[in-house]
Order: sequence, then C-alpha cells, then structure tokens
Amino acid sequence: MITLWYYNRDMAEAPKVLIAEDDHFLSSLLKARLEKEGFVVKTVFDGGEALTYLKEFQPDLIVLDLIMPSVSGFEMLEQTSIDPQYNKIPVIILTNLGQEEDIQQAKQLGAVEYLVKARSSVEDIAAAVKNHINIAPQQ
Repeated sequence: MITLWYYNRDMAEAPKVLIAEDDHFLSSLLKARLEKEGFVVKTVFDGGEALTYLKEFQPDLIVLDLIMPSVSGFEMLEQTSIDPQYNKIPVIILTNLGQEEDIQQAKQLGAVEYLVKARSSVEDIAAAVKNHINIAPQQ
C-alpha cells in the first residue's frame, strides 16, 4: 500500500513522528533529518518510554527499533497491534535484525515497512517516513 505524504507549511499541526531507537547518535541524525522535512519528532530510547509517549505525543507514524532495553520492539508491536487506539499508526521497523522470520513477525504484527540499519541510509529512512505518513491536505 502506498500512502501519499502531504505537507503544507501553513498547517497548524505538522505530522508527528515518534522514534524509538536506543542508538542516540542514529536517533539524533534521524531527528534532525525529519525536522528538516517539517516533521515534529520525539525521540525515546526504549520501548517502555515509547509506550508512555504514545498517548501523550499521539504520533502519526512510529520508527521502531526491535532490540531495545525495557520493552523490545516486538513487545511494543504486540501491544499496539491489539489496541484500537494505536493499531492504525504506521510503524516502520529500523533494526539490525535481518532474518526472514524477524521480518515476517514484524509484518504480521502490523509493521508497514522493515528497514535493516546496515542497508539503509538516513535518506532512505526519511523517504520511507514520507511514503507512509497519512496526513490529508488542508482544505
């Protein structure tokens, strides 16, 4: 499924992205890149923190690492996939795990895209975010 990304600089509310990634350097690079694109970005460094910020931040999309302290990305996906309040939020997996069973498990739990860090640039990740964000244009 391809979702068009719409962004109007006059919008009162820019699209929000929650980045759940325990690599602080990668998080800061990705945050800076997405903010340059006009997104509002919140970074968290473990799955428990991500679950806490879901309600408060109300993201339009989540970039999620699978291997994190506290609550893993798989556990977070399991929890959000059964919650009607969160199961419509697109989730892009960004991880070092590249085995087919990990990819299939993440997609079965609702991930819209699966990116392996070693094969993905910050530009690739930003393009994936723009591709999957679901914000309608202002009328």
